[in-house]
Amino acid sequence: MQFLVLTERYQDRFTEDDFAAVIPGETEHVRQLHADNVVRNIWLRGDTRGAAFIIEAATLAEAEAVVAEFPLSRKDMSDFRIIPLQPYGGFGPR
Repeated sequence: MQFLVLTERYQDRFTEDDFAAVIPGETEHVRQLHADNVVRNIWLRGDTRGAAFIIEAATLAEAEAVVAEFPLSRKDMSDFRIIPLQPYGGFGPR
């Protein structure tokens, strides 16, 4: 099952220096999850400081566990919104 994850940094609680100290670990974590086929795609958001990405997980609980391990999540420096995705039926047989 795929999940869309939208993140937004808590810029009102942390400085850019605070984020700069955590981002290298966050980047490495994403690289490993991508290599493990957990993170499928990732983009930086154009509307705010954060990211949007697709993850593979069997259940919502598993997706939540994946998200909980991100450095920005562990340090409560960013909001992580997890949205379950369902197949689009418009391309199937009529």
